[in-house]
Amino acid sequence: MFSSEDPTAAPASYAGLFDLTGKRTMVVGGGSGIGREVARGLAEHNAQVVVADRDLTAAEQTVRELHGLGEAVELDVLDTAQIEDAASTHPDLDALVFTAATNVRKRIVDYTAEELDRVLDLNLKATFHLVRCFGAAMAQRPGGGSIIGFSSIRAVAVEPGQAAYAATKAGMVQILRTAAAELGPRKVRCNAIAPGVVTTPLTQQIRDVPSWNDAYAHKSALGRWAAPHEMVGAAIYLASDASTFVTGSVLYVDGGWTAIDGRFEPPN
Repeated sequence: MFSSEDPTAAPASYAGLFDLTGKRTMVVGGGSGIGREVARGLAEHNAQVVVADRDLTAAEQTVRELHGLGEAVELDVLDTAQIEDAASTHPDLDALVFTAATNVRKRIVDYTAEELDRVLDLNLKATFHLVRCFGAAMAQRPGGGSIIGFSSIRAVAVEPGQAAYAATKAGMVQILRTAAAELGPRKVRCNAIAPGVVTTPLTQQIRDVPSWNDAYAHKSALGRWAAPHEMVGAAIYLASDASTFVTGSVLYVDGGWTAIDGRFEPPN
């Protein structure tokens, strides 16, 4: 592992580059889906993991899978006071990962004000307050920390019915980039992971329609949906000493989705 006093000094060995021993982490939204898999991955790389979720029972279920390296806390990120309390209660975090999000798939002209607020509140406002509160706490630590938010390919590639969701995911990236600029001098790194289509409860309504399910699967270069566990490596990388000079970045884990603009099938 790199020296916290001089991160520019090469380590004697790279064998422990991804080892998270001694690091304290929190996964917001760790009760299910991608968040649960990320919590498992962090723990299996020896990190202590605080699993935070609005559903405390789900968080506790995740903790039972962490072999004694985790604790569960109830956290509703729609309540700013709860975020502030969580940041003050856990001021020693080396890494924060947040995955919670929602979507209402409707064309702009069909959206209601309530639906727009629902998406903005969870995807964008909660992101802002998580970065604000935990970023401030990490900035007070000599070693800084790593803030990792789950954005989406929709931050750069849209389709009808995704206006609010896409706007929030693009906004998340810009919040994290700004935080990277503001908190970098205090050794706090801020990055986004942008998944493609992943088999989570959020995408169930698409997968329930065979034609949509197949169309989404074949859009990527790999020709399939991702599983939640395929997001884990990116989170471990950004939480570990393997990424000490990575900040203000977006790591696409999308199976090549954003690399492709249509398909060409040559004639026989």
